[in-house]
Amino acid sequence: MIGNRTLRVKYWETIADNLSKAGLSWGCVSAIDSEGRTIWIVDAHRDDGKRFVVHADEKLTAFLELEAAIQRDVSA
Repeated sequence: MIGNRTLRVKYWETIADNLSKAGLSWGCVSAIDSEGRTIWIVDAHRDDGKRFVVHADEKLTAFLELEAAIQRDVSA
């Protein structure tokens, strides 16, 4: 049987956990833009000083974009 916590894990939490496991520090904050919409800002940085910052209308989208930006950097 799978525990309730496992079933309730949101995909953005999985991405955040993977960032931590990869040695990145990350943060997430929501804000209200000038038109009254909620935006999500997510950032991550490595010990080498490389920093990634993205924003999106949804929390999951922000984490997905952050993950993609980091993957592009690694494969470059």
